[in-house]
Amino acid sequence: MEEITEDPPTSAILLDHCHFSQVIFNSVEKFYVPGGDVTCYYTLTQHFLPRRKDWIGIFRVGWKTTREYYTFMWVTLPVDVNSDSAKQQEVQFKAYYLPKDDEYYQFCYVDQDGVVRGASIPFQFRPENEEDILVVTTQGEVEEIEQHNKELCKENQKLKDSCVSLEKQNSDMQAELQKNQEELETLKSINKKLEEKVKEQKDHWETELLQLKEQNQKMASENEKMGVRVDQLQAQLSTQEKEMEKLVQGDQDKTEQLEHLKKENGQLFLSLTEQKEHQKKLQQTVEEMKQKETTAMKKQQELMDQNFDLSKRLSENKIIYDVLQREKENMERENDLLKRENSRLLSYMGLDFDSLPYQAPTSDQGGAGQNPRLVYGNPYSGIQESSAPGQVSIGFMRLPSSDP
Repeated sequence: MEEITEDPPTSAILLDHCHFSQVIFNSVEKFYVPGGDVTCYYTLTQHFLPRRKDWIGIFRVGWKTTREYYTFMWVTLPVDVNSDSAKQQEVQFKAYYLPKDDEYYQFCYVDQDGVVRGASIPFQFRPENEEDILVVTTQGEVEEIEQHNKELCKENQKLKDSCVSLEKQNSDMQAELQKNQEELETLKSINKKLEEKVKEQKDHWETELLQLKEQNQKMASENEKMGVRVDQLQAQLSTQEKEMEKLVQGDQDKTEQLEHLKKENGQLFLSLTEQKEHQKKLQQTVEEMKQKETTAMKKQQELMDQNFDLSKRLSENKIIYDVLQREKENMERENDLLKRENSRLLSYMGLDFDSLPYQAPTSDQGGAGQNPRLVYGNPYSGIQESSAPGQVSIGFMRLPSSDP
């Protein structure tokens, strides 16, 4: 891997908050020979997923934050993270960038969030045959070396203690990781069930929403139709009110019924206005209006039948009146003819009709009693002298009947 000049992602997270058990370093030497490249071998644990900005740094032992790295290399992302080969990884540090002193260092795997995911055991950079070199020193130098060795031993003991602590922490972290992985699996299972349940609930809600939209559209259409129907009913009621006013003008009982219907009609109008806000009660009110309309129609039909009967009787009476009127006119014409004929006869006989005493026809007068058409007796009897002096009996001619 080529060295990249870009600074790696770091953080100020302390050592206690790092997770050293997720990446394990393998085959770490106790010391590396200066002047040569160093290959770092590491293994990714089962549940750890590397990311593009992860890196491995060389840190001096005793570091506190990831900002204290000496050098670093970017990690290589495996092609298939689920294969066994993807778990075994390596990076190579060039000799030019390695430390030149003999201090203790260690490899650390840092993710792109600046959090340490694994750390190796400490190692040094020194020659391989350093222990075989014969050094001639003075007593002072020997004491100084011994003192330095004591310090190194103390530091080595500290490093061993630190290593033991790290191993214990690593073991604890492995157990915690295992526990967390089990909890994660449980949470994943619960999450999966919840997602399925949420999906089912979402589908159910979407279906209910579609049904509600369809019902809303149907209700809107029904409301429009009901509004048209209400307008029609109002127009019908207005027309029927006018017709009822005309039909019941002379009838007090029917006037009271009409007033009652007017009150009911007013109540229906108010009810209709309220029912525009309360759609659930509208159908019931319309049914009541239909029933009242049917009753009104029946009453109207009864009145029309009565009017028809009265008109029929009036027509019959008019026909009878016309017949009687014609008969009266015929009788008057016959009377006029008889009067003229009588006047003519009297004039013919030289008598004055107005000066003669009137003799009402009786049932014992000759032909007048036998034939009802002889109104004034026998016209051919002439002038008969009565036994009483001064009385004259006058007969008249029989006129032809006007009947065919």
